[in-house]
Parts: sequence; structure tokens; C-alpha cells
Amino acid sequence: MARKWWTLLATCVAMFMLLLDITIVNVALPQIQKDLDASFSDLQWVVDAYALTLASLLLTAGSLGDRIGRRRVFTIGFGIFTVASLACGLATDPTMLNLFRAVQGIGAAGMLATTLALIAQEFHGPERATAFGIWGATIGGAVAIGPLVGGVLTDGLGWEWIFFVNVPIGIAAIALTLNKLAESRAPDAEPVDWPGAATFSASLFLLVFGLVRGNPEGWSSFQIEASLIGAAALMLAFLAIQMRSSHPMLDLSLFRKPAFVGVSLVSFALHSGMFAMFLYITIYIQSVLGFDALEAGVRFLPITLLSFFVAPVAGRLLTRIPARIFFGLGMGLIGFGLLLMHGLSVDSEWTALLAGFLIAGAGIGMVNPAIGSVAVGVVAPAKAGMASGINNTFRQVGIATGIAGLGAVFQSEIASRLPDTAPSDAAEGIASAGPGAAAQGGPQAVDAAREAFVGAFNEILLIGAIIAFTGAVFGFFLTRERDLVTEGAPEEAIPEGEPAAA
Repeated sequence: MARKWWTLLATCVAMFMLLLDITIVNVALPQIQKDLDASFSDLQWVVDAYALTLASLLLTAGSLGDRIGRRRVFTIGFGIFTVASLACGLATDPTMLNLFRAVQGIGAAGMLATTLALIAQEFHGPERATAFGIWGATIGGAVAIGPLVGGVLTDGLGWEWIFFVNVPIGIAAIALTLNKLAESRAPDAEPVDWPGAATFSASLFLLVFGLVRGNPEGWSSFQIEASLIGAAALMLAFLAIQMRSSHPMLDLSLFRKPAFVGVSLVSFALHSGMFAMFLYITIYIQSVLGFDALEAGVRFLPITLLSFFVAPVAGRLLTRIPARIFFGLGMGLIGFGLLLMHGLSVDSEWTALLAGFLIAGAGIGMVNPAIGSVAVGVVAPAKAGMASGINNTFRQVGIATGIAGLGAVFQSEIASRLPDTAPSDAAEGIASAGPGAAAQGGPQAVDAAREAFVGAFNEILLIGAIIAFTGAVFGFFLTRERDLVTEGAPEEAIPEGEPAAA
């Protein structure tokens, strides 16, 4: 098999694993909560700790890949991810689990930041569109199989196995990478922007921390106000560093291209409006409708399988249809799908979600290949690592802030419907097996808790739809074909043992 296909296989395995570790975890959260005595905030951090470090380090990992070798950074990231997965499975309390979830995110950053650049290095012309279609289908596949695999492992072996399963796959993928992939670097790579990396990471952490802890601590508390103000101040410092640096980790000049702004906003909207919603959809299916992890995974199949089958078709059509059409139509379908899920009542069956699942699944399948193609298509090959890192940063920032932001609204809405219950206590009680702690007062309290949950869930579905429609508008009007870079000669692979370019 030709080297380019080995490269596509390795990068798709990496994408599958790191995205699987978002979707596969969702259906295991109720069981994790029981076994580790976790709070609702802890559950948010199981997902956010991973997304946060992943988002924080993507730009740094992309720059490192351009400088010291994309295959090298990819392999190191895979190794960290695999070891951290083992540690997550051995966790005995929520703090330990979330700590190693953060370490998993560090490894995932090295993998994710280099996948698009590695693919772009090996594929050119019409084959590149095909490769991105397969890449997009892999994302759809991870979303498709994640809830089902998570349900099988959680019900059959225990939640720990959703992490243990990464270990043998990771070892095999690292061996494949070392034996089959060629090294590549940017010919004139610049030094890593460490001040930029530090300020960006700290800003993002404070933002997510403030959103997650806002309801429990009180939005007017010193801790939350200081976190949010600090996040804004550090982000301004980061932008100032980028404007003055001779080697910025975030090349702000890229945002002069409307297409780059468009694909970045679409990535953010897709993940903050739709992918972040999977956490709350999972809690609704398991804790309100009463399905176990495997049954919940099966009920996710309509949305996930449709996205899997639509993605490769969309990838092939990208050579004939402008990406802006996929952004506008795909994000519009996602928004419409979320609106179809809106309007649930306490008597609704899971089939009330079905039409929305199908429509949103088709939209996800249309958008993902176009994101991959445009993200690296607007820059010269030498900046593919940076462009890939920036785009994937918008993806992960979308998930982290989406979960935190939707969670803040979710808890606040529950509190407004259960005025005698603290928002975090109400959410925590409902998220455990049944209404639980939020409904200790008997059947009437159970009904009130369920009604509060469903009402709050409807509110965040509406917010997710608005985010998706906004992404559709920006994606359609900003993504111009003339902004895409005409492919030049590919970078040459670097023979083993040859020193990195300075």
C-alpha cells in the first residue's frame, strides 16, 4: 500500500480515538457519578478537562510540528494519550480522573494539531478531496460508534474499559506511525511562541472555570468575577503578544481572509451548539427517560450513522460544489434538527428526538469534510500545521465553552423552576440515576424535578439552534473560493536521521 494511504489510516485512527474519547464518555457519566460519588460539576469537568487542555495546546503543538517534525509530534502525542488513558481507567476519585483526562488532552493536542497537515502533505488535487471525505467520515464514525461502544463497555465491563480500550489500539497505531509515515516540517519554521501559549492557555482555563463554577459559587462572587475578568485580561495580553511577536503562534493576518474567519466560526458553532449538547442529551435519555448506557448508545445511532454515511459523499462533492454551500446548508440543518428536538414534555418518548437526530446528523456529515478542506486550503503548505491547529482550537474551545456555558444556563433554569433547591444540587440529583437528591420529597418532588429538567433542556436546545443558525450565516457569506490557495509543489519528506530545519 502506498505511503499516503498508510498516512491517512494512521491519522484517521488518531482522529477516531481522540473524538471517541468525547462521545464514548458521555454515556458512561451516570455510572462514573455513582461509582466515584461525583458531583454535577465533576461530570462537566470529565469532558471539559479533556477539551480544555486539548484546545489550549493545539496551537503550540501545531507550531512544534512545523518546527521539529509533524510525525514526531503526532507520535509523542499518541504515546501521552495512551498512557493517560490507562491512568484514567485506574482512577479512584473524580479529581484523579479529571487530572488524567487533562493529560489525555495534552496528548490529543499533539495528534489533532498535525493530522490535517500530514494528510495535506501526502494528498493533492482531486485525491485530497477524497482524503478529506474519508477523514470527515471518520469523525462521523467516532460520533456514530462512540455512544454504542460506550454503552457496551460500561454495561458489560464497567466504565473503566472506555479508557482501557485505547491502550492496545494506541500501541498498534504508534508502531504503524513509526514504520510507515514520512516526516515533514515547514522549510522555514519559526520558534515556538511560549509567552503566547502561556497567556492563551491561562485565559481559556479561567473562562471555562468561571462558567462551570458560576452557579455553585454565585456569579457575583469574587472568585467568579476574578476568573472571568482574568480570562478577558489574559486574552487581550495574548492578542497583544501575537501582534508584536516576530513568530506568533496565532498568525492574526490569516483572519484577514474571510474564508478563514468563516471556517473558524463554523467549527466553533458546530462544536458549541451541537457536540457540546451531547452531554445533556445523554443525561436526558438516561436519567429522565430511564435507559441504561447501552440502550442510550443505540438511540444515538440515527444521528451518528447518518453523519457517517453523508460525510464521504460530501467530501467527493467538494471538488464540484463550493464549501460555502456545505457550511450554510449543513449548519442550517443542524439548527433545524435542534429546533425539532425542542418542545419536549415530561411525557415525551425518545422518538420525539428522532426527526431532529436525522436532520442534524445529515448536517454534521455535510459540514465536517468542508471544514477539513477549507482549514488547510486557505494557507500555503508551510503553514498547514498552524492552520490546522487554529481550526481545531476553535473546535475544542467550542466544546469546552459550550458545555460550560450551556451548563450554566441549564442549572440556572432548573433553579428557577425549583426555587427551594440550589441549581447545582438539582442538576446533580437529576443527573444521577433518576431524579435522586433533587427529589427526596416523594412522587410530587420527582415530577417537579423531571419537569424542571425537561424545561431547562428545552431552553438549551433553543440556544444550540441559534448558535448553529449563526454559524450557517457566517459560513455561507464569509467562505469565498478566491481565498483558497492554489496548490504548489508539496513539501518533501525528510529522510530518517536528517536534522530538523531551523
